[in-house]
Amino acid sequence: MPLIGSLKTLLLRGLLAGLIAGLLAASVGYFVGEPKVDAAIAIEEAGAAAAEHAPGAEPEAAGGHSHGDEEEPLVSRTGQKAGQFLALGLAGLALGAIFASVAHFARRFTALSGPRLALALGLGGWAAIVAVPFFKYPANPPAVGDPETINERTLLWVAAVLLGLAAVGAGVYVYKLLRAQLSTLRLIAGVGAFVLVTAVGYILLPGVNEVKADFPASLLWQFRVASLAETATLWACLALGFAALTEFTSRTDTPVRESIATAG
Repeated sequence: MPLIGSLKTLLLRGLLAGLIAGLLAASVGYFVGEPKVDAAIAIEEAGAAAAEHAPGAEPEAAGGHSHGDEEEPLVSRTGQKAGQFLALGLAGLALGAIFASVAHFARRFTALSGPRLALALGLGGWAAIVAVPFFKYPANPPAVGDPETINERTLLWVAAVLLGLAAVGAGVYVYKLLRAQLSTLRLIAGVGAFVLVTAVGYILLPGVNEVKADFPASLLWQFRVASLAETATLWACLALGFAALTEFTSRTDTPVRESIATAG
């Protein structure tokens, strides 16, 4: 059955699915990602301490440096860990609203059922906004990256997101263009168009590598896997939650409609 319901109904559905997805993603970040962040921060602090006590290092102020004079961070690590549940919960709400709005628009151009449309949008959104940017500019933990290049790296990430959207759009366009062909051939052509646009974009976009040679490769890999797992959880739970709510609503509405039709 095609996706039915008013925009308001879809928005409420998207907000609920997004909130649940955000909290589940935060749980993954808390238990899987945060230990890697703590390890990276420890490496950064150890490096700073070694540089401070290196021979020839200048004292920061007259009378020498005192660790007791260090300013405490505005938000403690405990607060940061707990705060990600609020941050990702709000992000999930916003993403759910956008997801529902896109679904409301997309249902006019497809014959997919409501649950399948939700899953397709989830896969396409994850590929465009997460996968394509990630594999060109993967996430880095603390102690990695030059603060002076943060604006440049942010712009490159935005460019990679636009590339992802263009690649997904090209894949969908080719798939729909070959509607008279076999489904398998259409799928192969759509995936091929996605890969081609992504590959060309990767070649044109400049690379960024600011990882220090002495940074543990295993920790870097684990942090990036945890980051990818967190975003994948967000998108997967959003799509699955929206699809489940859509299917549940469709099943509960059907008996009512059938009884009305029988009575008539």
